[in-house]
Amino acid sequence: MQVIGLCRFSYPAIGGFQIDFDSFQSKLDYLYAPARLNERFATFETITLPSLRAQTDPDFTLVVVIGETLPDTYRNRLESLLEDVPQAVIQTHAPAQHRPIMKKIINSVRTDHSTPCLQFRMDDDDAVAVDFVQRLRHVARDVQALVALKDLLAIDFNRGFIVQPGPKGIAAAKTTIPYQTAGLAMMVPPASRLTVMNFAHHKLAERMTTVTLTDSVMMLRGHNAFNDSRQGRSARQHELTLMDETDEALMRERFNIDCDAVRAAFSAL
Repeated sequence: MQVIGLCRFSYPAIGGFQIDFDSFQSKLDYLYAPARLNERFATFETITLPSLRAQTDPDFTLVVVIGETLPDTYRNRLESLLEDVPQAVIQTHAPAQHRPIMKKIINSVRTDHSTPCLQFRMDDDDAVAVDFVQRLRHVARDVQALVALKDLLAIDFNRGFIVQPGPKGIAAAKTTIPYQTAGLAMMVPPASRLTVMNFAHHKLAERMTTVTLTDSVMMLRGHNAFNDSRQGRSARQHELTLMDETDEALMRERFNIDCDAVRAAFSAL
């Protein structure tokens, strides 16, 4: 089964934001503010990419979506970071309605329509465990008998951490909230044009059979002042505690994350 991941890197979609902007230019000013982009790069480099580089099953595609207005300095920086991630494909797009363009992008890299396709999405401050792709394929094979070949199926690895990297290391809180994007994937039937972006992630259980696995730490969800999901009044608050040596060892083992590199990157901001 082909495995496809989607990551938006400050893509200025039309819609898809919980923040209200006065104008499209104000959205661009927010997304491309140097302070914000430098923090996103520090997180992407020290949290997101290490786990992708270390996947035990390297057979996957990760589409990184950027806007055509991303300043060249940052585009060049992104390209440099992804040079040693052969699975990564950068796609540049003009502003478009969020869900339709993301669905089109995923289908543009789907090469095998004769078998089911496994799809996941992650933000540029999230991470998946180093065995995420491998386990995703194994679980998909194990549970296919639960659904007809034409049906959708969601696979949810819900155990992980909410994380906020900083100059002192990573502050975190354990989480087992189901259907969070970083550890969630969807199996799309052969020949179907549906994608993981057709559905709100927290409502997947209303639309398809789901399987949730809690046996292992599998995902990290980024938490910072720039998160779109934290801007609303109903945003859930999390109490984060600085990781100790045991948790930092777990970060290295499960996500290939070097907490010393995290401290260095954020101390330099």
